[in-house]
Amino acid sequence: MAAKSASGGKSSAKTTKASRQKPATPQKTDALTKIATPEPLKFSKDEELTAYREMLLIRRFEEKAGQLYGMGHIGGFCHLYIGQEAVVVGMQMATKDGDQVITGYRDHGHMLACGMDPSGVMAELTGRRGGLSKGKGGSMHMFSKEKDFYGGHGIVGAQVSLGTGLAFANKYRGNDNISMTYFGDGAANQGQVYESFNMAELWKLPVIYIIENNRYAMGTSVQRSSALTEFSQRGASFRIPGMKVDGMDVRAVTAAGQVAAEWCRGGHGPIILEMQTYRYRGHSMSDPAKYRSKDEVQKMRAESDPIEQVKARLIEGKHATEDDLKAIDKEIREIVNKSAEFAQNDPEPDTSELYTDILL
Repeated sequence: MAAKSASGGKSSAKTTKASRQKPATPQKTDALTKIATPEPLKFSKDEELTAYREMLLIRRFEEKAGQLYGMGHIGGFCHLYIGQEAVVVGMQMATKDGDQVITGYRDHGHMLACGMDPSGVMAELTGRRGGLSKGKGGSMHMFSKEKDFYGGHGIVGAQVSLGTGLAFANKYRGNDNISMTYFGDGAANQGQVYESFNMAELWKLPVIYIIENNRYAMGTSVQRSSALTEFSQRGASFRIPGMKVDGMDVRAVTAAGQVAAEWCRGGHGPIILEMQTYRYRGHSMSDPAKYRSKDEVQKMRAESDPIEQVKARLIEGKHATEDDLKAIDKEIREIVNKSAEFAQNDPEPDTSELYTDILL
């Protein structure tokens, strides 16, 4: 199964893999198996272009979604992924077809990285018939079995137990697939997370717990809300190893993702990846984000932006010119504009849809 790419062909994030590396040798201690965080990979020209294109699609899509929300075309909650693009794109480059993705409500980027149709995603945001949930789910409730995407979920931390269940199903069926279960630093304090950790380690389930630590959860700094801010160590009492990863560098994410995938496929059970990342916008579109300074956000943009890092490497390595990258940006903008046009003009669902897809 191959997912669609930003340009409409097969997904480069799934079919163009970064060079496989041997996983770190586990070191046993009295309390925990430790795995060293690997160095960032050296991407080839094609891998850099893949990462650039896939992250840029997410960035431009989210910018357009924010614009449509401001115009009143999108209602309800809308959580944007701007700034965090390297996490999901890097992980998709480290895994294989059949591996599953499940996440919370900041989910548009995950859908696009899995190859879901941008027009279908945008139409769901505007509540239209052509949306991926027929216009009935909205931003936080889309799903694609074909793309192995098992949903955004609006309840904080709910996806962690579900993702653990996906891993249980993989082990029960005896396949080689991994559940990539994403959640944030705020959800990491949920009780069901630790119940899931315990079961996953007891049964040696193939699940990568990916904590997207964007530092502020809904709007409170991790320094004020979490007694243990080393989220990679949250599984220590369950003997689950963890790695702290630069979630703003797509090469670092892919390197860690490869090691984690090999760990799970080797029958060692779960592993935690703490992705140290940053969201540029508020928690949702209704959040003015007054809990942090504008200077802090600008500093992160200037020094750590995941897309700008790839752009700089492409130009410095003479793999692409400014004009080449502008052409890619133009192509991506056309895809996103087309999705926005579809999402504004597609009909709304018929009232009869109120009575379909109901399970009793």
